[in-house]
Amino acid sequence: MKSTPVKLRARRSTYPESWHYPSNSSNQGFLVFDQVSKGFPTAKGLYPVLENVNLTIQEGEFVCFIGHSGCGKSTLLSLVSGFQQPSGGSVTLKGQPILKPGPDRMVVFQNYALLPWRTVFENVYLAVKAVWPNKPEAHKRAIVREHLAMVGLTEAADKRPDQISGGMRQRVSIARALAIRPEVLILDEPFGALDAITKEELQEELLKIWNEHRCTVLMITHDIDEALFLADRLVMMTNGPAATIGEIMAIPFERPRNRDQIMEDPQYYQLRNYALDFLYHRFAHDDE
Repeated sequence: MKSTPVKLRARRSTYPESWHYPSNSSNQGFLVFDQVSKGFPTAKGLYPVLENVNLTIQEGEFVCFIGHSGCGKSTLLSLVSGFQQPSGGSVTLKGQPILKPGPDRMVVFQNYALLPWRTVFENVYLAVKAVWPNKPEAHKRAIVREHLAMVGLTEAADKRPDQISGGMRQRVSIARALAIRPEVLILDEPFGALDAITKEELQEELLKIWNEHRCTVLMITHDIDEALFLADRLVMMTNGPAATIGEIMAIPFERPRNRDQIMEDPQYYQLRNYALDFLYHRFAHDDE
């Protein structure tokens, strides 16, 4: 006998007003999206990826972005990195429009983006040398050693990427990004391809490093638990095309954070259920 699929409905969780952040832009912000839209030309005309995005991020904030595939998360961060320009509106950093890539913004990709013929040390050194070509050689090499030690890779410095694990490769990417002291660290699903244990270890590493240096972090994730552990705010995107910011959730847990303590807090499950409801009921994809 063929069973009939049952469509489940999540009960809307309580969402205190204190958890809500407005998305409106402000000239007071460190990084500001003001009426941002982005479209790409196609044979059928302009395809609108983003529309009317307004967001203000303060210096030193850790902000996660979540949403279904095609909601423009990666495009949004490409505008910050300077790889793309908005079709309308503006993206400004410290009051200046972002017009091109620069060493004040560094991207860590899910696929590591390491040079396979270079050693771990050399992959980080090349970034340091590109940003500070006039520093003394001993100083540049000391910066590399410092940041490899920061992510626990001193012993792997002379190995090539194919000689180390995926988690270690991602550590190299993070060390390379932080070694040039960016003002904004952009993370595009950096832990998405890792196993659960390695992912949790790197989340802990990232928080520890961020607590010490407090650069501004923008991170794309599909993992709600990851966002609740790492972020100050969770930006939830509506579905594309013409995606925009649906809601912004403030994460109320004090820092430094302990994963076990957070998961014992009743607020954790209220926040988690609210985000799940946003993604899988209010903005679920229509499979039909």
